[in-house]
Amino acid sequence: MANSVVLLGRVGQDPELKYFESGSVKAGFSVAVDRNFSKQNRITDWFRVEVWGRQAEFVGEWVKKGSLLSVTGQLEINRWTDQAGNQRENPLIKATDVRFAGSKRDSQPATTAPAY
Repeated sequence: MANSVVLLGRVGQDPELKYFESGSVKAGFSVAVDRNFSKQNRITDWFRVEVWGRQAEFVGEWVKKGSLLSVTGQLEINRWTDQAGNQRENPLIKATDVRFAGSKRDSQPATTAPAY
């Protein structure tokens, strides 16, 4: 059996980088993916993504809010019991590959407003 996820969506906020004493680096961000049932019934799903190592450094340097990305990885469900005794679940995509999926313009941060 395989646990493989591929997402194509836009980044919800600039990635957060975390550096560890061991020298490891982790980037975390969310991706919005639209499910198009019809123009009136579009549903947006949000996925939390975590990536480590060189991919995390790439994400931290180049990925910005609104970037169109292709994310490949595995789905992990974190389960815990909160302080009130309720069972909680949090899906997380452990990314193994993050790539820009849009135009070159999508992969560059906006420095000025476009002229119309």
